[in-house]
Amino acid sequence: MAGKGTVTGYPGFNANSDAETLRKAMKGLGTDEVSILKLLTSRNNHQRQETSTSFKTLYGRDLMNDLKSELTGKFEKLILALMKPSLQYDVSELRHALKGAGTCETVLIEILASRSCGELNKIKQAFKDEYDEELEDSITSDTSGYFERMLVVLVQANRDPEGRVDEGRVEQDAQDLFKAGEMKWGTDEEKFITILGTRSYDHLKKVFDRYMTISGYQIEESIDSETSGHLEKLLLAIVKCARSVPGYFAESLYYAMKGAGTSDDTLIRIMVSRSEIDLYNIRKEFRKNYGKSLFSTIKNDSSGDYREALLLLCGGDDE
Repeated sequence: MAGKGTVTGYPGFNANSDAETLRKAMKGLGTDEVSILKLLTSRNNHQRQETSTSFKTLYGRDLMNDLKSELTGKFEKLILALMKPSLQYDVSELRHALKGAGTCETVLIEILASRSCGELNKIKQAFKDEYDEELEDSITSDTSGYFERMLVVLVQANRDPEGRVDEGRVEQDAQDLFKAGEMKWGTDEEKFITILGTRSYDHLKKVFDRYMTISGYQIEESIDSETSGHLEKLLLAIVKCARSVPGYFAESLYYAMKGAGTSDDTLIRIMVSRSEIDLYNIRKEFRKNYGKSLFSTIKNDSSGDYREALLLLCGGDDE
């Protein structure tokens, strides 16, 4: 199923007129947040970049800096995320996850487990250009153990191309995973790392089916019982992405808003980074898996301009 975003290019787009609208919304006393959020959520990233350039041309001012000084809190964070070029956004989130106080493993898992090899190669190059450091070196200096090794395998971006299924190898891989986990005293993590990190998603789906037949367990159940901590979360994320990337993000959004306190960082990152790729598909998966719409969940879980901007990005209610 092809990915479908909720945000597309605005048909009557005019960068100068958008720049004027934004300037007017921020000039003088008080800020017109509603005009800002309505405009920016109805343009795609490319158009936002053009508007940013026009803003500087017309006013000699930096749009990002103006937005930063006019907005606050979660709403500011969301709007600034929308204004970053998509690739730069992934890269800055990874950098922040590795260089902040303590490592934010959630971000590493989410981005590195869900991006395609092509996307990962672009991320690596952009990371090096931006910070003059290899992404892999940042990861190895900040993580450890099998978690680090699985991340390093993912960053190689050497997964078999989609569509490639080696029927003879499906049986072998399933048997190897079974022997590495359920049948073994202790777990052979390396087998899990190699197979989950290098085979195509199409191939892995067949391996998971075969594994179920051999062991009587879903692969998720075995990972759950055999591993723990960040490695477990990473392996499960890879399995979920192999089964369905929109399904994986729907689950991440569900848990970001479930229980006491919302993980707004996760909510913002997924809504922004998937808005032009597959947020529509994520919405459908959310409705199917959790019996309520993403739209209504966001509505009940947030407030103010922040909520309005998220709902516009969501692009509709599936109730």
